[in-house]
Amino acid sequence: MSNSYDAFFYGGVWNSPVAGAGVIEVISASTEEVIGSVPDPSTADVDAAVEAAREAFESPSGWSNWPVDKRADAMERLAGILEKHHETFGRLVSAQNGMPIKESAAGEAWSGPYMLRYYASLIREKPLEEERALGGRTILVRSEPAGVVAAIVPWNFPLGIAFMKLAPALAAGCTVVLKPSRETVLDAYLVAQCVAEAGLPPGVVNILPGGREIGAYLVGHPDVDLVTFTGSTAGGRSVARTCAELLRPVSLELGGKSAAIVLEDADLAALSSQFIYATMNNNGQTCWLSTRILVPRQRFAEFTDVITDIVASRTVGDALDEKTEIGPMSSATHRDRVEGYMKTALAGGARATIGGGRPQGQDRGWFVEPTVFVDVDNSSVIAREEVFGPVLCVIPYDGVEDAIAQANDSNYGLGGTVWTADEDRGVDIARRIRTGSVGINGYQGDLGAPFGGVKDSGIGRALGPEGLQTYQVLKSVFPQPDK
Repeated sequence: MSNSYDAFFYGGVWNSPVAGAGVIEVISASTEEVIGSVPDPSTADVDAAVEAAREAFESPSGWSNWPVDKRADAMERLAGILEKHHETFGRLVSAQNGMPIKESAAGEAWSGPYMLRYYASLIREKPLEEERALGGRTILVRSEPAGVVAAIVPWNFPLGIAFMKLAPALAAGCTVVLKPSRETVLDAYLVAQCVAEAGLPPGVVNILPGGREIGAYLVGHPDVDLVTFTGSTAGGRSVARTCAELLRPVSLELGGKSAAIVLEDADLAALSSQFIYATMNNNGQTCWLSTRILVPRQRFAEFTDVITDIVASRTVGDALDEKTEIGPMSSATHRDRVEGYMKTALAGGARATIGGGRPQGQDRGWFVEPTVFVDVDNSSVIAREEVFGPVLCVIPYDGVEDAIAQANDSNYGLGGTVWTADEDRGVDIARRIRTGSVGINGYQGDLGAPFGGVKDSGIGRALGPEGLQTYQVLKSVFPQPDK
């Protein structure tokens, strides 16, 4: 697989770098081989892309002024074109970041079509203007597009998160400058080709790769109206500081260290597939995963054995192998980071019931062993900080009140799960967990449900009607005052 490019997509066409550009090499997470390259942009390229987005937004015939049905038609046309390339999208994502192909083929590859069609349908049904009768007067309240959007996308779900931003932004009438991560740019280039084929107006979708410096320049660009960022909490704080100084709206979806509360009646062995998805999806490189496993002290040894057996049964291997359930980390740097957390845990007295190092027989690729730690508590580093790898810690609790208290004793609040034979009881406990989302006996998000976090996990919501509102501003129109 080889994909090399020498231009950027903005203004509806492919453009050579404005200034002399370096090269971003894309390396396979499974083989450590170079599988593609794209140019590394300069700030001048960002200026040109933002200018194209501004022109497309401000033009009297521009995207923001298109009738809703016409916008929805264009979004559905793009969805159909993306759909034709779903196999290629799946393979590109897995080759780049190590996501097992059976996960990327079922999820990432279809995320664009699903989200575009959802938001196209939503704007057809949801009026942009609402009349409110108040005090004998009729007030007109309008939902209008926020403007030019800077969308910063991470490497772990490069397509899913890109379209969590693109689909509602386009539906709202915004134009977008999308910055994918350096580790996962090849799928974004295929998206650009699909955008061109779909015939969206020039400048509506503009795509520039680049690192943190380019992202920071884009976030602070004077012609950007709104920023949406998904990434680390540290990165989110930096983005938030810039936007606060500029009084610029910002949506932040950041890190997590979610808890799984396992009740005494739970049958984890019968729910092994749901459990591994909720705790190690995408090799643990998922922000909402329940990586703190809270189990009742009186059944600690039993539940630890079950969890260890579930993790031990997973197949580790090349991300493009259909049999693989746990693939490699996205980069050598990230593998080193995950290994650093494991070494810190072991040095602090934690014990690995399985894993704790690199898997035998994997001479190429950035692999770490799926790992389960015990002899840790909720104050341990491994339980406090986001590892972002296939690493779980099992922690005992004394009674449900203690389990809820430990679940809430975190700087983060993004996801979480409750495992029980009594779903009603699980829902009652879920209501008491301070987090943005909770799954019962598994974790499966939904396009129609808002997604986001509290505390250090971010600000704002994606998906659902709330995701559309992120890219809209409200305007009230008052009738003429009585004379």
